[in-house]
Amino acid sequence: MELRGRRILVCDCEKTMPLDAEKLRDACHANGASGEIELNTQLCRGQLANFQAAIQGDAPVLVACTQEAPLFAEIADEEQAKGELDFVNIRESAGWAAEAESATPKIAALIAAASEAVAPTRTVSFKSEGVCLVYGSDERAIEAARQLAGSLQVTVLLTSGQGILPPRRMDVPIFQGRIKAAKGHLGGFAITVDGYASALPSSRLELLFEAPRDNAYSECDLILDLTGDAPLFPEHDRRDGYLRPDPDNPALVQKAIFDVAGLVGEFEKPRYVDYDPAICAHARSQKTGCNRCLDHCPVSAITPDGDTVAIDPQVCGGCGLCASVCPTGAVTYALPGGNSLFERLRTLLSAYRAAGGGQPDLLLHDERDGAEMISAMSRGGRGLPASVVPLAVNEVTQVGIDFFALALGYGAHAIAILIPPSHRAELAGLASQMALAETVMEGLGHGGGRIHLIGEEDPDAVEAALFALSPGDAAKPGTFLPLGGKRTRTMLGLRHLHDVAPSPQDILAMPPGAPFGAVNVDKGCCTLCLACVGACPTGALLDDPDRPWLGFNEEACVQCGLCANTCPESVITLEPRLNFTEAAKSTVTLNEAEPFECIRCGTPFGVKPTIERITQQLAGKHPMFMDSGRIERMMMCENCRVVAELESDDTPFKAAARPRTHTTEDAFREREIEEARAKVLAERARQGKAEGSDESS
Repeated sequence: MELRGRRILVCDCEKTMPLDAEKLRDACHANGASGEIELNTQLCRGQLANFQAAIQGDAPVLVACTQEAPLFAEIADEEQAKGELDFVNIRESAGWAAEAESATPKIAALIAAASEAVAPTRTVSFKSEGVCLVYGSDERAIEAARQLAGSLQVTVLLTSGQGILPPRRMDVPIFQGRIKAAKGHLGGFAITVDGYASALPSSRLELLFEAPRDNAYSECDLILDLTGDAPLFPEHDRRDGYLRPDPDNPALVQKAIFDVAGLVGEFEKPRYVDYDPAICAHARSQKTGCNRCLDHCPVSAITPDGDTVAIDPQVCGGCGLCASVCPTGAVTYALPGGNSLFERLRTLLSAYRAAGGGQPDLLLHDERDGAEMISAMSRGGRGLPASVVPLAVNEVTQVGIDFFALALGYGAHAIAILIPPSHRAELAGLASQMALAETVMEGLGHGGGRIHLIGEEDPDAVEAALFALSPGDAAKPGTFLPLGGKRTRTMLGLRHLHDVAPSPQDILAMPPGAPFGAVNVDKGCCTLCLACVGACPTGALLDDPDRPWLGFNEEACVQCGLCANTCPESVITLEPRLNFTEAAKSTVTLNEAEPFECIRCGTPFGVKPTIERITQQLAGKHPMFMDSGRIERMMMCENCRVVAELESDDTPFKAAARPRTHTTEDAFREREIEEARAKVLAERARQGKAEGSDESS
């Protein structure tokens, strides 16, 4: 069987899954597959030849088994297979379950979703030369350093040398001090130490040290922390290159020593998030707006950087909380890249219904703890209900309102999220996004209680919670594509939920802090200075270069508050709400006025009500504006104002009249005038002589 150009191989795992080949074929055909399905029974052993035949050629292959993925990948390498090789788990997710005979639509959906192409993810590089700091408080740190000395460049830093017997041979350098500040990552740690001192070679019964000094600075590639004190970094388990085992547990210490010894060379990890500073709503002109990513990052990988933020990809642990809570989509989760997750979500839910399933419940889990939990339920319990369709993500905390809106818009009846133990202190951001989705569902009449957090560690408790998901009707599923950025995706899902709502509300009130809403302006006090337009990071506030006018596009507003914080008159207020009317997509006028015309040249400038109000308040009342000329200059454009100022008698910049430039043309004209004058005088003289001679005669 083929689906989207991929060859599909299915195995019932030695008949431990009650798979019906004909039903599964029909279910897959409903999702666009073609050809007959060959149901294997022992694909990884007795029928391995079927796999070897399938990987011949260039076509990609999808194997419905993840347990034996290493074996299949090894054989593909040996055969030099050219086609892409992927795997999907249908056994623990569907086939090993009490309701396995009803799980055919789910199996078809899992196969269809796994056939979707996944966009590649960029990587981040590390380079470690093996410079290691062993930080401890007793002889155990020295012993760990000795074990590492053969493969790493090791230095020991003890919080105190009191009572520690000096080693017979100083085969590792030993210092004393307490780390007061640490930053960095694998291959690039930097520490600041107080009480720093090197061990004296004359130490006899216990280690003695030179005179200590504070604020000593050092760099290293790796840190092995055996102090048992508070960790040097928040969420230290995600800090690559920093290992902090319990010093009282020898097994964990030995495992850490083994792990740190292998951290030499060049390494890569995914670049978990992408960042677009152009649409970041953090700040403008030193006015703070949105701090969501800064407040929720558990490893302090995000720091303010002027009007935007800086994300250190080498420190980032990949929890995705920044992408979850970002209102504009400036931060996006990049594992997988692009819209791959949302396209797979759409395929999963639509394929489930197309294959004959009813209303699906979506189970969101990670690839580590969540997959282990599902495996435990399938092996020792009832497994997943037939209506519960699992979707694996890198971190469950990476999803936000856009994911919830799309999942519910594509027809998910409920969304259950398996919370791993490592994330139970990081749920504030996820909870805020869940609350937004629940508010929308309640307000539109779909009913709340759609999204559930499951944090139990007992597989039986998780299983019970999944079988007890509240009954109800899912929203009529949409077929829209998850196009655009976060904001666009979110509105696509929310508008569909509004269109199919039992009781649609055109304007739905939202809680404070929601990234949707309107901006209200007190027109009577607004001077149309338009400072808010320059501060708006999303282009929700607009101006017109030809007239005093302030416009607003509600669908673009994320309620960051920068406009209100920037407004010098404090006349802007925010109104969190969801506006489903067409007016939210178009630009509306918040305030406008006529321009004032210059009293000297008639050029329009400024805002007429503002200039009139200012002149009324200052004329004859302020000492600087007792003169009518100064008031008149306030009613002139900038060019005329300068000319009038220079023409004024009391201006300190006034100078003598500029002398007229004497040109060649002027010289010619003056010569002509002189010549004409000489002719006139000569003529008069001639006439005078003639009259004198007549009188003589």
